[in-house]
Amino acid sequence: MEWLILIVLMFALIILRVPIAFALGVISIIGIMLNDISLLSNVPRNLFSGVNSFTLVAVPLFILAGEIMARGGISQRLINFSKIIVGPIPGGLALVVIISSVFFAALTGTAIAAAAAIGGMLIPTMLREGYDKGFTTSLIASASTIGPIIPPSIVLILYGVMASVSISDLFIAGILPGVLMALGLMVYSIYIGKKNNYVIKDNKADFKTFILSFKDALLALLMPVIIIGGIISGIFTATESGVIAVVYALLIGIFVYKEIKIKDIWAILKNSALTTTGIIFLIGSASVFIWYINFESIPEQLMSLLGFAADNPILLLLIINIILLIAGTFIDTISAVTIFTPLFLPMAVSAGVDPVHFGILLSVNLTIGMVTPPLGVCLFVVSSIAEQKVPAMFKHLFPQIAILLIVLLVVTYVPSLIMAPVEFFSN
Repeated sequence: MEWLILIVLMFALIILRVPIAFALGVISIIGIMLNDISLLSNVPRNLFSGVNSFTLVAVPLFILAGEIMARGGISQRLINFSKIIVGPIPGGLALVVIISSVFFAALTGTAIAAAAAIGGMLIPTMLREGYDKGFTTSLIASASTIGPIIPPSIVLILYGVMASVSISDLFIAGILPGVLMALGLMVYSIYIGKKNNYVIKDNKADFKTFILSFKDALLALLMPVIIIGGIISGIFTATESGVIAVVYALLIGIFVYKEIKIKDIWAILKNSALTTTGIIFLIGSASVFIWYINFESIPEQLMSLLGFAADNPILLLLIINIILLIAGTFIDTISAVTIFTPLFLPMAVSAGVDPVHFGILLSVNLTIGMVTPPLGVCLFVVSSIAEQKVPAMFKHLFPQIAILLIVLLVVTYVPSLIMAPVEFFSN
């Protein structure tokens, strides 16, 4: 079983910090050469076909929209409005973090962007209001994991392309798990707020202030409504919604809020292009990897290795969850989706798991890895902003991870809860 040695070698390369796109490509090429060197002609063909997808155009578009919103004042207005809504509640600023993460998720769909943007704006405010630094930083990191779940999600777009699953169905199915993650973290935050008497001191939540804040944030609030509503109603596709997000954000940032100047556009485009290039190269390498594992019939061989669980979806999903939770601690979410979708999806479908349900399970699982030590990337983003060591977050981080794991169990073993909205909107 030479393929098993190659898979182990691939993870060894990843642990040694070799870029995952290169690790996938090298292992695939070696595997192909060991079988038949003439098959190498499939490498460039699959590299091209893997990225030659209209749906993938949504990825750079939402990355660009996120960059525009971060610079255009949209994110700040959403945070200000969230503060008015929940300010009087104990732990109000903590709730602002979570609500802002939900809003931000509905705009950009990336955890790292949410952690960086919300952390940069709220960490100084929370510390000034007397919040514990470990609680503040761990909560911002944990709340950022909502980003890849609530639509529009770049992770779900990639999974949908690789699994040939409806992006709209994935987006609809992702709403409830994202809301459950938010509610769980909110309950914990209110508990900590009451315990430590965390109340916003200068909050004036009268009706006039609410109306003024709502008016200021209205255009920003309409953006997720337009994007998600348009996708669910079928007015436009996920890819087309990316175009609408970019145009809408530009118009608001330049002409309404007037926080984006023409000279800023080049920097916005440059940052978006750099991020997109890495993702697209990874997808191309993943397409070669998918061809190789299908050529070797690796999913079928994995099924035979897990024969005792192959016909038991409960046990199979438990094993997959454990593997993904471990892998998510040292592989970023987008890379992990490209690796594990072709390996585990055929097994899950054979066991009777709906591919849409599996996509949500996969996404929730891997986003938890973004805040799981030792290598949770969102932990390092927030720690660098707060100038705090990651271990100082652990006291509050582990209860928050436990909440996210409970949501994962619900997502895994109550599929009807996830699939009901999909069935409702499809009918």
